[in-house]
Amino acid sequence: MAGDRCYELAFPGATDITYRHLAGVVTGRLLNNVGDPFEHGHGRNHTKDVEVRVVRWLGELFEAGADVWGYVAGGASEGTLHAVDEAATAHPDVVVYASAAAHYSVAKAARLVRAPLVRVETDEHDRMRLGHLRDRLLAHPGRAAMIVATVGTTEREAVDDVAGIAGLCDELRIERRRLHVDAALAGIPRALLPDGGRPGFGFGSGATSLVISGHKFPSTLTPCAVVLYPRRPCGPDQQRISYIGSADTTISGSRSGHAPLLLAASLLGQGRAAHRRRAQRSRELAAYTYDSLRRIGWPARRLPDAFTVTLAQPRPLPRPWVLGGDERTGRIICMPGVEQAWIAELVADLDDQLRGRIRVPAPRLTSRTSGAGRDRGRGEARVEGAVLQAAVRAEAGRHEGVRDGGRRLADQHGALQAQSEGFDHAAGRGGRR
Repeated sequence: MAGDRCYELAFPGATDITYRHLAGVVTGRLLNNVGDPFEHGHGRNHTKDVEVRVVRWLGELFEAGADVWGYVAGGASEGTLHAVDEAATAHPDVVVYASAAAHYSVAKAARLVRAPLVRVETDEHDRMRLGHLRDRLLAHPGRAAMIVATVGTTEREAVDDVAGIAGLCDELRIERRRLHVDAALAGIPRALLPDGGRPGFGFGSGATSLVISGHKFPSTLTPCAVVLYPRRPCGPDQQRISYIGSADTTISGSRSGHAPLLLAASLLGQGRAAHRRRAQRSRELAAYTYDSLRRIGWPARRLPDAFTVTLAQPRPLPRPWVLGGDERTGRIICMPGVEQAWIAELVADLDDQLRGRIRVPAPRLTSRTSGAGRDRGRGEARVEGAVLQAAVRAEAGRHEGVRDGGRRLADQHGALQAQSEGFDHAAGRGGRR
């Protein structure tokens, strides 16, 4: 598994923070934060005090105020479901609005609460178009609105204008409304930007709920999330459950007591300054990735301050890289833990593909590979290299047209240009160095 880490560049999971000091607790003790985190309940094998500290740390970051409420969920999809369910409970006639670039979990949440979902168009930067949102809202007069804004869209890491959405609702006098912010990936790093460059998307900008992922930027190494509200939401499920001695305010019943420990070790243990440095290193690596791809002539885009670089999908994709996306577009997400050497090797593979070169790949070793594993890897590399070189020679001998095949591979540059229609070949629209 360790050797596979550097192949996964398309999925936003940070891996630079580890928790060896918590290994005994995580692997040797049952911890169940069942029920409301602000009520201890009957049990004692929980970490609710730590969970509340995490909620308050994030509440301060996102301008929630002293009455902040929230909990550690199993993932950001659960957090969004909690927010949509709260909106549907408060307003049974609610209509859910989300951009065409929103996460797929929004549609799932709307379906589960039996609320209609209305899609809103995006602009050239993948942000929700406020003009089209206005049209959609006006098409449902008198109905409550649950608008899901995104801070860090899945494909391009775009940031919706949360303050603009709230202002539009004020302008249209939509009082029965909710504005949920799905900030799973980019919420924390964007909130840590300097004042002049930080987008307004927290509770001070009109959000009524917000969710971040723990396994993305905070590097908890296990899926989890934190959903936040400026105050405890009201709902019919908040009756006290005698079995657990707590109010039923969360989607799931039993919840991990280990995840709050990991979140606290990352967020509170590292502190804002350290996380700000981590985010800046990732942005610098994303800029390096973008520049490296453009230098070899590979179409790529990057939005301002994003960890994510989108690129024309290689055909075929050089093994063993995983770039996600679809047949047309792949992505590289420069999360903390991704190393510049991995990017350089991927770019070299793509450059070889453009020029029709056949290159025998060396085994990928991570910086944490042990000495014994490294020695074993070298031995395996020699054997694997010899086998692969022999296979290449045999292939060349069997096919006299191997040179013509190389020329055909070189023609992929022209194919990429056709494939990359919509990518910007200047650093202007959608791209940033």
